[in-house]
Amino acid sequence: MAQKLYPSAEAALEGVLKDGLLIACGGFGLCGIPERLLDAVRDSGVTGLTFASNNAGIDNEGIGKLLRTKQVKKMISSYVGENKEFERQYLSGELEVEFSPQGTLAERMRAGGAGIPGFYTKTGVGTLVAEGKEVKEFGGEDYILEAGIFADLALVKAWKADETGNVVFRKTARNFNVPAAHCGKVCVVEVEEIVPVGTLDPDCIHLPGVYVQRLIVGSPYDKKIEFRTTRTTDVG
Repeated sequence: MAQKLYPSAEAALEGVLKDGLLIACGGFGLCGIPERLLDAVRDSGVTGLTFASNNAGIDNEGIGKLLRTKQVKKMISSYVGENKEFERQYLSGELEVEFSPQGTLAERMRAGGAGIPGFYTKTGVGTLVAEGKEVKEFGGEDYILEAGIFADLALVKAWKADETGNVVFRKTARNFNVPAAHCGKVCVVEVEEIVPVGTLDPDCIHLPGVYVQRLIVGSPYDKKIEFRTTRTTDVG
């Protein structure tokens, strides 16, 4: 069996990165983003990248770091409201954006991983999302054709993995990581901890090792918060 554990993010991405890749990336805001791998992509200097990801992080975190360095050509995403540089590049025509509703984006990734080239959905019918897409009627209702995402590379953040690549996520940090992993030709996962084979409960494995080609340990991590909201407490 091929060795999956690599000593660093840079080593895990060696021979994989090149200009013009389509990269599926897990994460939702700052929750469950593959920080170490995204830093390594940025430091590699590759350009013309397309990212399929729920959002682009914030200005200096997540994919936002690669927007700052102008390495991203296109975003396929759902939510872009927290990134001012994203907004600036989009409005100035520097960045191409393909908006995809969250459920549709997750299903497009899942479909790609299952080898399904397209599927019909009601989501987006009659909106900008439907422009240029085939419309078909089922049971008297209109549906639009959405294409599966077949990514060159998947970047994933998880909680634990064993040496064979069986992966466990922690709570909401699972988010888009599983469908992203499924649709990548090469899937690289960063985890907080590697455990011996046999210590993970088989019924609790969220991503089987067959989907994972390379692993790194990225810890320790800082707990980053998008918005910190406080209020004064009246003390009687």
